[in-house]
Amino acid sequence: MRSPIHDYLTELLQSCAVVEGGAPASYIPELAEVDPTLFGIGLSAVDGAVYCAGDADVEFTIQSISKPFVYGFALEDLGPEMVWEAVDVEPSGDAFNELSLEPETGRPMNPMINAGALATHALLLPGGGVDARVERIRAGLSALAGRELEIDEQVYHSEMETAYRNRALANMLRSAGNVDLEPLQLVRGYTRQCAVRVTTRDLATMAATLSNGGVQPRTGERVFSARVVRQVLTIMTTCGMYDSAGDWLSTVGIPAKSGVGGGIIGVLPGQAGIATFSPPLDTHGNSVRGVGAFERMTEDMGLHLMSVPPPARSVLRDDGEVTTADGGRVGIYALQGAIQFAGAEWIARHLEQFPPESPTVAWDLSRTYSVNKVARRLLLEIARGLEDDGRTVVLIDPDGVIADPVIGEGRRLRVVDSLAGIVGEEALRVPAFYTSPSVDTPTPDVTTVE
Repeated sequence: MRSPIHDYLTELLQSCAVVEGGAPASYIPELAEVDPTLFGIGLSAVDGAVYCAGDADVEFTIQSISKPFVYGFALEDLGPEMVWEAVDVEPSGDAFNELSLEPETGRPMNPMINAGALATHALLLPGGGVDARVERIRAGLSALAGRELEIDEQVYHSEMETAYRNRALANMLRSAGNVDLEPLQLVRGYTRQCAVRVTTRDLATMAATLSNGGVQPRTGERVFSARVVRQVLTIMTTCGMYDSAGDWLSTVGIPAKSGVGGGIIGVLPGQAGIATFSPPLDTHGNSVRGVGAFERMTEDMGLHLMSVPPPARSVLRDDGEVTTADGGRVGIYALQGAIQFAGAEWIARHLEQFPPESPTVAWDLSRTYSVNKVARRLLLEIARGLEDDGRTVVLIDPDGVIADPVIGEGRRLRVVDSLAGIVGEEALRVPAFYTSPSVDTPTPDVTTVE
């Protein structure tokens, strides 16, 4: 069976291809000559599956989409404190090539505008030359894409011929004492960074690496730490779309970055990386058709990060009681999904107000795929409280989502792989609530909580 995602992307591309307006970047001669009808869309899941439509394998230059990745390289290589001293993290509200620095510190406002990107580029490999920095970036971008990427020399030379604005920014940074590099050398290195050739398919995979917490989905290589990914996605959310960042966050609502080559990447954390390519740009320097495609995907697929998720009580699918082979009673609580603080708090309140009557309590985590740190700690505290009250707590945890379930003083919860490990094979009867999608558990009263 053909996945419907292919058909959806094809239909999306066809519907957005008729959007008119915009023009390729005219201030870079090579980009001005790009075919304006090119249009590609790519989506990569965090396990490496990639879906594409249109001109997704046509190469073009990455341009400013390199900025968040190079910012990530600087954070990995130097640490956040050194990077923060050189580049701030505040939205500027200015165009991407604005001649602006913070008056007090001489720092660029953020690493997504050109001044900030130049300062970030200068941080890499202190004492190294242009070629070494560029190779660090090219190799890093290649690791993100999962293939060797090359630099488009024609675009590089074309950009250098008209890079007067970036030269002015580099001179301004040097004058403010923000960089030690010779301004022209800095601009040459940064321009080569922007001239790395990618495809829409590459960009979707690179975005999925961020979505996957810094691990490249296909190669399994960890390119960024989870902490660096969090910082990169934060800056992409607030600054990635330049002076239209607020409009983007309102209408699309995911971390993103655009480039004047016509590309846009979007990151849906933990789910997918998305990329589009279409050369005609709007007045902000963002692809007209790309923006339209992302807006449509948000509406169709519910991608907006600020969309209200299901209530925390949905983590408790249902509960009930089973009988063991020797006639004992076990209260089963079937949990599901991703459990974070709100879900664990709801479970704690539920058990406090509706205490289990059976002497043994089992939490079935077989349909739970993650428990974050604060939820794990809270759940283990709940388990310790139940055992202190004379009950026995057992985890049905075949995938080990609660690692090392120690509840203090050398006590460790019993862990089994299935319900049969508690009741015994000979007494195993699948409870009705295991096969029912309904959630009939009572809702705890919030008015009793202080």
